[in-house]
Amino acid sequence: MHLPPKATTDKSHRQKQALREELAALMLSQLDVLERSQRNAHEGSIHEEAKPEDDKDTRALEQSYLARGQATRIDDLRAGIAGVQAMPVRAFGKDEAVGVGALVTLEDDDDGSQLVVFVAAHGGGSRLAKGKVQVATPKSPLGQALMERTAGDGIELTGGAASVATRQRTASSRSLTLLRVE
Repeated sequence: MHLPPKATTDKSHRQKQALREELAALMLSQLDVLERSQRNAHEGSIHEEAKPEDDKDTRALEQSYLARGQATRIDDLRAGIAGVQAMPVRAFGKDEAVGVGALVTLEDDDDGSQLVVFVAAHGGGSRLAKGKVQVATPKSPLGQALMERTAGDGIELTGGAASVATRQRTASSRSLTLLRVE
């Protein structure tokens, strides 16, 4: 296995640590908003004005369902934050396949534009580094297409979904080549 030069490895390691910390902070911010929303929904469900006026009035019940659903989302988000904070940051060798913690640079085969993707266990769809880095999870279509691929491999994104491709193009597909896996 060929390892990248130490200076490159150190820079990549610091960059991935910063991305992990930014993702955790973003998720903590989302948690704060969600917790406030859940508290408001709960308070609304037990407020005097939410008491049913007749047997068809379900305001309090609807508020309690909303609060319960938000509590479940809060639990999931807390688990996701813990997962991101515990996610190892490591260097990927030159020929090593994409895995959680990888920073992947892709190039569009048509226009040469580049996309940088941080593969994380949680937080998919988030944009980091002032919008320059997209987070993908292994469960997302893009993440699934990237997992176990190495630099030089191609993938096809089709209508929001990703697949390892035969390279046949459709109006809503995009062919990408993995340039780097760090």
